[in-house]
Amino acid sequence: MDTLTRRLTRAAIWSGDEVRVREVDIPDPGPGELLVRVRLATVCGSDLHTVSGRRSAACPSILGHEAVGQVVAAGPGAEREAGERIVWSVTSACGRCARCRRGFTAKCERVRKVGHESFTGDWPLSGGYAEHILLPAGVTTVSVPETMPDAVAAPAGCATATVMAALEAAREPAGRRVLICGAGLLGITAAAACAEHGARVEVTDPHQERRELAGRFGAVPDTGGPVDIAFDFSGSASAVATALSRLDLGGTLVLAGSVTPGPAVNVDPEAVVRGWLTLTGVHNYEPRHLVRAVDFLTATLGHRPWHDLVADPVGLDEIGLALGPAPRNILRTSVAP
Repeated sequence: MDTLTRRLTRAAIWSGDEVRVREVDIPDPGPGELLVRVRLATVCGSDLHTVSGRRSAACPSILGHEAVGQVVAAGPGAEREAGERIVWSVTSACGRCARCRRGFTAKCERVRKVGHESFTGDWPLSGGYAEHILLPAGVTTVSVPETMPDAVAAPAGCATATVMAALEAAREPAGRRVLICGAGLLGITAAAACAEHGARVEVTDPHQERRELAGRFGAVPDTGGPVDIAFDFSGSASAVATALSRLDLGGTLVLAGSVTPGPAVNVDPEAVVRGWLTLTGVHNYEPRHLVRAVDFLTATLGHRPWHDLVADPVGLDEIGLALGPAPRNILRTSVAP
């Protein structure tokens, strides 16, 4: 008898000091909800921060918010049908509050987040490290083309979509000088996206393996000169300060990596005023950015080696391996529940 017929599924539950796989009930999808069979989940850095104690999170919970899966059941009024292969957003928004009406659904006043909710609450099956996940009506979903491998599609729901939001915040990069601080998956993706737009892209990272990897995605080593756009995906205060000092007249600095507390960075208001500088931040993304993420990955499948960035998956029972250290030239480990 298969898992769905038994009305049970298996999930890896984080309890604060360990991850243990157990059987849990499969809920029936309600109005607008989708029950999805997870095909592959990649391990984001924020999940590694959670299990290492660097980041607080609901506990117990099912972690994992970067994933791709196949719809197995749809509630009344749901926008997808059984059989569709999809990726989904990190956030679930109400669509009605003042923030949602302003276009900040990622910061909805009632926001709930995939892979961040308590297992003992009203949305227990909320994370990707499980055989099934239940997606509420407020979660954005995008269909994935058959040509796109699971390992390429899964990061679209976090890393790739966040980069699309960062590019929008930086405005048009075509023909401009771009500096990317941090060559993790976000930095590598940003390098490829800016290069696709015709920018000259320089990358800085303390690890030689990642600097070399960035070269396969359109970046060159940092030359130390002035730039028009700088992105920080490292979260390093010193990198942020250096990037800010490198901005030429009218330059823009987009911060996306500073997601944990760290040292303050000095900002000279006169330099900002006289230099017409822009300093902005991006955290999570809007539905349009997830659509752009899938479109971007689809368009670059043939000439960017995305599949090389994700390790071969382990099974759910071996999730501890995926949550451990990985080689620096592997930017995501993965789990195939």
